[in-house]
Amino acid sequence: MPKTRDFTVARRPKATRGDGAARLALEKAAFTLSVHDPGEFPAPAAPELAFAGRSNAGKSSAINSLVGRRRLAFVSKTPGRTQLINFFSLGTDAILVDLPGYGYAGVPGEVRRHWEFLVGSYIANRESLAGVIVVMDARHPLTPLDRRLLDWLREAGRPTHVLLTKADKLSKQAAQAALTLVRREMSTLWPGTTIQLFSSLKGDGISEAASTLAHLARRKNKAPAKGE
Repeated sequence: MPKTRDFTVARRPKATRGDGAARLALEKAAFTLSVHDPGEFPAPAAPELAFAGRSNAGKSSAINSLVGRRRLAFVSKTPGRTQLINFFSLGTDAILVDLPGYGYAGVPGEVRRHWEFLVGSYIANRESLAGVIVVMDARHPLTPLDRRLLDWLREAGRPTHVLLTKADKLSKQAAQAALTLVRREMSTLWPGTTIQLFSSLKGDGISEAASTLAHLARRKNKAPAKGE
């Protein structure tokens, strides 16, 4: 994958939705396009905030919770069913991008290879990509496929934020232990990555995640264009 500039993000304090200008208009999210091949990517425009995660990790539920809608991102009962990249506009502020899930069983090798090509091309080459939100089940974080994705993100120099979803299914002590473990592992896997606990069911972590999305979008807007 081509080498890009390092845009790693330092850990930031938790923020709330009442941060005024720091907040994106997530409630305005509207579907714009589905893409099956890299040649169909739209022209780069607003900063793109991509969500990636293992099938059944709660990626679609996390997106829906952040935008305050039940079915903006499709929650499938068949993991790996959606093999498209879906783009959602947030007006002129940013674009949410839902990358197809990975780690699904019973899917032909050809489909898996297409996922690698499609997602790999997007991560490596997308000029307007501001950051990637990696969604992991807090009960089973850092699977081999999660680590493979993180390797891609590190190689491409992509800012990364990890959502440890389904935290409500763990005790408070176990959730904090999972957070500590992932922070320790990420310090070597992809230094500068930020990590948080998240629960779509209870709404925990939504404000912190929304603040991170806004931070990534602003950082991308301030970054100099290539060649400057």
